[in-house]
Amino acid sequence: MSKKIRKPIKNDKDFSGKILKILSQNANKPFNYKQIAAKLEVDDTKSRNQIIKDLKILASQKKLIESEPGKYLIKAVSQDYYEGTIDMTSRKTAYFICEEFTEDVFIPTNNLNRALDKDKVKVYVYNRRKGKRPEGEVIEVIERHKTEFVGVIDIQPNFAFVSTANPKMYTDIFIPKDKMGDAENGDVVLVAIEDWKKRADSPFGVVLKVLGKPGEHNTEIHAILAEYGLPAEFPIEVEVFAQKIDTSIQEEEIAKRRDMRDTLTFTIDPKDAKDFDDALSFKKLENGNFEIGIHIADVSHYLQEDTILDDEAYQRATSVYLVDRVVPMLPEVLSNFACSLRPNEEKYTFSAVFEVSPAAQVVNQWFGRTVIYSDQRFAYEEAQEIIETKGNTISEAVSITGSSYVVKDEIAEAILKLDDLAKILRKKRMQNGAISFDKVEVKFNLDQDGEPEGVYFKVSKDANHLIEEFMLLANRKVAEFIGKQKKTFVYRIHDEPNEDKLIAMQTVIAKFGYKIDFRNKGDISKSLNALMEEVNGKKEQNLIDTLAIRSMSKAKYSTDNIGHYGLAFDYYSHFTSPIRRYPDVMVHRLLQFYLDGGASVSEEIYETKCLHCSSMEGLASNAERDSIKYMQVKYMQDHQNEEFLGVISGVTEWGIYVEIVSNKCEGMVRIREIKDDYYTFDEKQYAMVGATSGRILQLGDEVYVKVKNADLVKKQLDFHFLRRAGE
Repeated sequence: MSKKIRKPIKNDKDFSGKILKILSQNANKPFNYKQIAAKLEVDDTKSRNQIIKDLKILASQKKLIESEPGKYLIKAVSQDYYEGTIDMTSRKTAYFICEEFTEDVFIPTNNLNRALDKDKVKVYVYNRRKGKRPEGEVIEVIERHKTEFVGVIDIQPNFAFVSTANPKMYTDIFIPKDKMGDAENGDVVLVAIEDWKKRADSPFGVVLKVLGKPGEHNTEIHAILAEYGLPAEFPIEVEVFAQKIDTSIQEEEIAKRRDMRDTLTFTIDPKDAKDFDDALSFKKLENGNFEIGIHIADVSHYLQEDTILDDEAYQRATSVYLVDRVVPMLPEVLSNFACSLRPNEEKYTFSAVFEVSPAAQVVNQWFGRTVIYSDQRFAYEEAQEIIETKGNTISEAVSITGSSYVVKDEIAEAILKLDDLAKILRKKRMQNGAISFDKVEVKFNLDQDGEPEGVYFKVSKDANHLIEEFMLLANRKVAEFIGKQKKTFVYRIHDEPNEDKLIAMQTVIAKFGYKIDFRNKGDISKSLNALMEEVNGKKEQNLIDTLAIRSMSKAKYSTDNIGHYGLAFDYYSHFTSPIRRYPDVMVHRLLQFYLDGGASVSEEIYETKCLHCSSMEGLASNAERDSIKYMQVKYMQDHQNEEFLGVISGVTEWGIYVEIVSNKCEGMVRIREIKDDYYTFDEKQYAMVGATSGRILQLGDEVYVKVKNADLVKKQLDFHFLRRAGE
């Protein structure tokens, strides 16, 4: 048997880090230089001498202990070792995020040691001297953030590689011949990393699922879901379980509930909505006040704990709203039928009923299970027309949803009064420091095959604000009711904005002549509201709206109530959308449990559930954003020969980002594409500056562009730079 030839490691300076890594992974076992050389697979004299030298240096630095002559142990507790997460860049380097460091620790490519983006790792940190940027080396991957990836397979005679479109995934994945499944060359596949051998350049994986051919509509949508580990369909056993649920309305159950079927009730939802999980009821009281009911689908009546249906709903935690479809949290038999508050049908609901004065003050409140009958379903556009015409011209018309409908005078009157009250509630909220983010949403008109025919912008109007204010009222009052009892509850919390991000935002918006007042919390919210109002309708609106939202902390679910900064509420929860959000189901269950006299439940158990729901919400949000990017690229593919007016929305050392005014699609112009001069990036000005002419391209400038490349797989647009506006 031939002896394995071991090659010397050429880079001697790497030995210290590698020695520390070996000893760290074997913390209780002493090693001599021969054992370390064997681990490093070196046996030349030069390398062995270097190991001996490095061992002595590390011992003199108190990083190692010489437990017996010539044998070394890692020091039991070392302040140079930290646990945290990896944040990969697109340049195959990374930063180590750790609470102990005020600045992120740089990790060079050769020190990653098989760590991937967002992995939990142990890192050895060096260069900690004052004035020097700390650097580190990954000693151990403690926990993989994800092991499943989406990519395109390149099949060779005896193996394959899968490469992903994710710029933060710096390696492809090696697939042995017997683990390719039914994949064909060029397919988009979902793969799982099974192993990453020490001396291997790439991790070893297996093909889990073939998603289709790149660029095909269904392939790309399913790839987006798979990339974030989101399901595309329900397991058959869950569908079967849901189909067997008795969804009929029973007299015995009605007797246990407050019967509100005779109270005027209606729904207002998007025109294409299929699941209606909230309704409003309205009644004038003899004392001049109003009884307003916010009725929410009683999902928890059907979704019983400790069932496969509940397990599935919890794992999903949220519905996912992609550009061309909804991936629901609950099977259709519940989401679109049994739980949906459809017109002219009796439904079980969980309600918050308020007695409200003409000044929008809540005089009395009641929470509990009810049964309702929805008298009419409105699209937002229909309710808006009633508000705008004061109900005068709408007694009979063809609705936006395509059906003839008659609006009774009492319903029109209810909508108008609710609109008045909603405006008072909104005004009070803004005076208390709430922030108004009415960011323009990009929507697509799709044909029957899911192809984009046009782009339109969704803008919130009075009808949207009407529903929003009463949903906020119910959410706030439910949270306040339990919060004041000091019992464990599921809150929706929102921390104060990140000051560093606000300062960075101020630097950008100053280019447009705007500023933010930082003196105190109240000044920041008032200043942001004034800014939102000032930029409304201007070319820089979308850019500044986006920057403002990014400067905010992310809202999340928690049992630790710190209030909701953005809404200016001391107590806030999610009660009003249990068809599409699992936290609302938890809130319903807890509220009923406490109404029945139950003692406070385990905070630890519910905090774990909150963390899971917040995490799944983030994944769903990323998938929704990717689906919009995909559709924007697909839309622009059909407009490659057109000129578009755009606004410079970002400036980097490699080029400028341009957002098209007419459809909000964003793409990049590479610096080399700007031909009228040689441009360099000026970081202080967030601008490109021409070397010869001194001409500046900066944020907010209007330019004309044309599509150069539309990459559906990477969801990226590249533009040709044509000229500045006005030239």
